Amino acid sequence: MTSWFCDYAVLPRGVRRNVRITTQGDRIVSVTPRTRQQPTDEHLRGVTSPGIANGHSHAFHRALRGRTHGDGGNFWTWREQMYAVTQRLDPQTYGRLARAVYAEMLLAGYTVVGEFHYVHHAPGGRPYGDPNAMGNALIEAAREVGIRMTMLDTCYLSGGLQGAGHEPLDPVQQRFSDGSVDAWADRVGQLQPDAMTRVGAAVHSVRAVPRDDIAAVARIAGEGLGGVPGPMPLHVHVSEQPGENLACEVYYGCSPTELLHSCGALGPCTTAIHGSHLSERDIALWGEMHGIVCFCPTTERDLADGIGPARELASVGTRICIGSDQHAVIDPFEEVRGIEMHERLKSLERGRFGIGELVDMATTHGYQSLGWCDGGQLREGWLADFVTIRLDSPRTAGCGPEQIAYAATSADVTDVVVGGSRVVEHGAHAIGDVGRLLREAIVELRRPV
Repeated sequence: MTSWFCDYAVLPRGVRRNVRITTQGDRIVSVTPRTRQQPTDEHLRGVTSPGIANGHSHAFHRALRGRTHGDGGNFWTWREQMYAVTQRLDPQTYGRLARAVYAEMLLAGYTVVGEFHYVHHAPGGRPYGDPNAMGNALIEAAREVGIRMTMLDTCYLSGGLQGAGHEPLDPVQQRFSDGSVDAWADRVGQLQPDAMTRVGAAVHSVRAVPRDDIAAVARIAGEGLGGVPGPMPLHVHVSEQPGENLACEVYYGCSPTELLHSCGALGPCTTAIHGSHLSERDIALWGEMHGIVCFCPTTERDLADGIGPARELASVGTRICIGSDQHAVIDPFEEVRGIEMHERLKSLERGRFGIGELVDMATTHGYQSLGWCDGGQLREGWLADFVTIRLDSPRTAGCGPEQIAYAATSADVTDVVVGGSRVVEHGAHAIGDVGRLLREAIVELRRPV
């Protein structure tokens, strides 16, 4: 049993002073506010928050940071550069990159990540000897650095959607596809969850998976498969671009959200990624079906995707969480702040979300989206995942602890505990220099062949 004394802690009813959190194994066994520090306590100086969830990650996109932002164009031109990186990935290079990326996430305060994984096979679509070699490399990378993972194994069957229908896979996309939903399910059923790893499902988008196949994936996610019980988390890119909406309207006669609903793919376990261009009807459906929407503000503004209807969604009961997506930035404070600040720019009003709502976006809602419904709060019996943010940096000095999210950055995270084990201490991860590991992994990917 370990006791942690927090100067301040973010509890379900707000920030409290002098809080002792006692953990045993991977669980919190007690939370006591307004107490005194004991000699045996581990002292966490600053504000201690529940673990923060990164609801949407493509780990290999980290190789694009600082290389694509000033190139002009739009999402579709950026995608060509992203596709070029996929051609350099194999289980070894991807594992090394992911290990460094997940360590960077821990340094930033993320304690669980949803990896939206679709680079399944070798170039040309040839399966590796282990058909899950790429996914297992990611799972092992997360285990090595100590971050929880939900492997959102992604079904990807077509090359796109135009008004005339779905297009065939191009040569790059062939390695993303299993060829059919049955083949996808057979492979996913071989993945092995454990105490730090959950397995979920994903439909890449309505562009990449035809209607009948979306329905089949949704049915499998609801029932579970292999050693994975249902309902599984189900994630899908939704209405990230107006062009996606237009193609879906022309071919299917409805919006992407309406198509998902008609396929039985909307529900409490479903998370829409982005949702930048949702209609009033779409917003109502997400609320009626008690779904979740994951906004990735730093990616959405970098790719000129647009600003999604966060306040409108929350007002109809939709849960909102955050993700770092392409990792232009890995900083949960920047993501959650971005949701509020984008709303201010749209509405010309401040305080569109309360502090408690922003905390829930970063913590509880993200854990729920990823299938860890007993995480994201500092309370007895819940997962012992928490993060401490300093109050004495040049950014946070003088800041009220209840408004730390408006001032802090990832550089202010000092300590991270996952499953009762401290994986970041005094701003350092046990694996060593994470910047060096990132640099080495990215240089390897970019080395001429």
